[in-house]
Amino acid sequence: MISDRHAPPQQSYGTAYEQMLEKVRYEGAYPTREKADEAVRLVLAGLGRQLTGDERVDLAACLPVEAARVLTAQIPDTRPLTGWAFVKDLAARTGASLATTRWDTGSVFSAVAAHAAPDLITRILGQLPTGYALLFGRAELTPAA
Repeated sequence: MISDRHAPPQQSYGTAYEQMLEKVRYEGAYPTREKADEAVRLVLAGLGRQLTGDERVDLAACLPVEAARVLTAQIPDTRPLTGWAFVKDLAARTGASLATTRWDTGSVFSAVAAHAAPDLITRILGQLPTGYALLFGRAELTPAA
Protein backbone atom coordinates (compact mmCIF):
# COMPACT_ATOMS: atom_id res chain seq x y z
CA MET A 1 0.00 0.00 0.00
CA ILE A 2 1.33 3.41 -0.94
CA SER A 3 0.68 6.14 1.56
CA ASP A 4 0.91 9.88 1.30
CA ARG A 5 3.18 11.07 4.11
CA HIS A 6 1.14 14.28 4.27
CA ALA A 7 -2.13 12.43 4.75
CA PRO A 8 -3.54 12.23 8.25
CA PRO A 9 -2.85 8.99 10.13
CA GLN A 10 -5.37 6.19 9.71
CA GLN A 11 -6.27 6.16 13.40
CA SER A 12 -8.18 9.32 14.07
CA TYR A 13 -8.02 10.84 17.55
CA GLY A 14 -9.44 14.04 18.90
CA THR A 15 -7.21 17.11 18.89
CA ALA A 16 -6.81 17.11 22.68
CA TYR A 17 -5.58 13.50 22.67
CA GLU A 18 -3.26 14.22 19.73
CA GLN A 19 -1.77 17.09 21.74
CA MET A 20 -1.39 14.84 24.76
CA LEU A 21 0.40 12.23 22.64
CA GLU A 22 2.73 14.90 21.26
CA LYS A 23 3.56 16.07 24.79
CA VAL A 24 4.29 12.49 25.89
CA ARG A 25 6.28 11.87 22.71
CA TYR A 26 8.36 15.00 23.32
CA GLU A 27 8.80 14.50 27.09
CA GLY A 28 9.63 10.82 26.70
CA ALA A 29 11.71 11.22 23.53
CA TYR A 30 9.67 8.51 21.83
CA PRO A 31 10.52 7.94 18.16
CA THR A 32 6.89 7.67 17.03
CA ARG A 33 3.42 8.74 18.10
CA GLU A 34 2.50 5.04 18.29
CA LYS A 35 5.16 4.46 20.97
CA ALA A 36 3.82 7.43 22.92
CA ASP A 37 0.28 6.04 22.56
CA GLU A 38 1.42 2.65 23.91
CA ALA A 39 2.98 4.35 26.94
CA VAL A 40 -0.15 6.46 27.57
CA ARG A 41 -2.43 3.42 27.40
CA LEU A 42 -0.19 1.29 29.63
CA VAL A 43 0.29 3.92 32.34
CA LEU A 44 -3.30 5.22 32.36
CA ALA A 45 -4.65 1.66 32.58
CA GLY A 46 -2.35 1.09 35.56
CA LEU A 47 -3.46 4.35 37.18
CA GLY A 48 -7.07 3.35 36.58
CA ARG A 49 -6.42 0.22 38.65
CA GLN A 50 -5.17 2.40 41.54
CA LEU A 51 -7.43 5.45 41.60
CA THR A 52 -10.93 5.52 43.08
CA GLY A 53 -13.65 7.94 44.13
CA ASP A 54 -13.94 11.62 43.28
CA GLU A 55 -10.28 11.84 42.26
CA ARG A 56 -10.84 9.20 39.56
CA VAL A 57 -13.97 10.97 38.28
CA ASP A 58 -12.37 14.42 38.38
CA LEU A 59 -9.22 13.25 36.61
CA ALA A 60 -11.24 11.52 33.89
CA ALA A 61 -13.15 14.79 33.36
CA CYS A 62 -9.86 16.68 32.79
CA LEU A 63 -8.36 14.24 30.32
CA PRO A 64 -9.03 13.93 26.60
CA VAL A 65 -11.90 11.48 25.93
CA GLU A 66 -9.60 8.73 24.62
CA ALA A 67 -7.37 8.94 27.70
CA ALA A 68 -10.34 9.09 30.08
CA ARG A 69 -11.74 5.89 28.53
CA VAL A 70 -8.48 4.03 29.17
CA LEU A 71 -8.40 5.25 32.78
CA THR A 72 -12.03 4.46 33.58
CA ALA A 73 -12.17 1.10 31.76
CA GLN A 74 -10.10 -0.40 34.57
CA ILE A 75 -11.58 -1.93 37.71
CA PRO A 76 -9.75 -0.51 40.73
CA ASP A 77 -7.55 -3.02 42.52
CA THR A 78 -8.49 -3.93 46.08
CA ARG A 79 -4.91 -3.52 47.26
CA PRO A 80 -3.27 -0.27 46.21
CA LEU A 81 0.36 -0.39 45.10
CA THR A 82 3.12 1.95 46.20
CA GLY A 83 4.69 4.00 43.42
CA TRP A 84 7.60 1.58 43.07
CA ALA A 85 5.29 -1.46 43.10
CA PHE A 86 3.18 0.31 40.44
CA VAL A 87 6.23 0.60 38.16
CA LYS A 88 7.21 -3.03 38.85
CA ASP A 89 3.65 -4.18 38.08
CA LEU A 90 3.60 -2.32 34.74
CA ALA A 91 7.04 -3.71 33.84
CA ALA A 92 5.87 -7.25 34.62
CA ARG A 93 2.77 -6.79 32.45
CA THR A 94 4.81 -5.64 29.44
CA GLY A 95 8.13 -7.40 29.88
CA ALA A 96 9.88 -4.01 29.68
CA SER A 97 12.76 -3.09 31.98
CA LEU A 98 12.10 -1.23 35.22
CA ALA A 99 14.06 1.76 33.91
CA THR A 100 12.00 1.94 30.72
CA THR A 101 8.75 1.55 32.62
CA ARG A 102 9.77 4.25 35.11
CA TRP A 103 10.55 6.54 32.17
CA ASP A 104 7.18 5.77 30.53
CA THR A 105 5.36 6.46 33.79
CA GLY A 106 7.06 9.81 34.36
CA SER A 107 6.46 10.90 30.76
CA VAL A 108 2.75 10.05 30.91
CA PHE A 109 2.20 11.47 34.41
CA SER A 110 3.81 14.73 33.25
CA ALA A 111 1.20 14.98 30.50
CA VAL A 112 -1.59 14.03 32.93
CA ALA A 113 -0.45 16.77 35.31
CA ALA A 114 -0.62 19.26 32.42
CA HIS A 115 -4.33 18.45 32.00
CA ALA A 116 -5.26 18.45 35.68
CA ALA A 117 -5.20 21.34 38.12
CA PRO A 118 -2.37 21.20 40.67
CA ASP A 119 -4.87 20.80 43.53
CA LEU A 120 -6.35 17.71 41.82
CA ILE A 121 -2.89 16.16 41.50
CA THR A 122 -2.35 16.93 45.21
CA ARG A 123 -5.65 15.17 46.04
CA ILE A 124 -4.68 12.19 43.88
CA LEU A 125 -1.30 11.95 45.61
CA GLY A 126 -3.09 12.13 48.97
CA GLN A 127 -5.22 9.13 48.01
CA LEU A 128 -2.45 6.95 46.58
CA PRO A 129 0.20 5.15 48.67
CA THR A 130 3.70 6.62 48.92
CA GLY A 131 5.98 6.86 45.92
CA TYR A 132 3.73 8.51 43.33
CA ALA A 133 4.81 12.11 43.91
CA LEU A 134 8.20 11.49 42.31
CA LEU A 135 6.48 9.82 39.35
CA PHE A 136 4.45 13.01 38.91
CA GLY A 137 7.61 15.10 39.11
CA ARG A 138 6.97 16.38 42.65
CA ALA A 139 8.92 16.05 45.86
CA GLU A 140 7.75 13.21 48.09
CA LEU A 141 6.67 14.94 51.26
CA THR A 142 6.47 12.92 54.43
CA PRO A 143 4.44 14.04 57.42
CA ALA A 144 6.42 15.18 60.46
CA ALA A 145 6.58 12.64 63.25
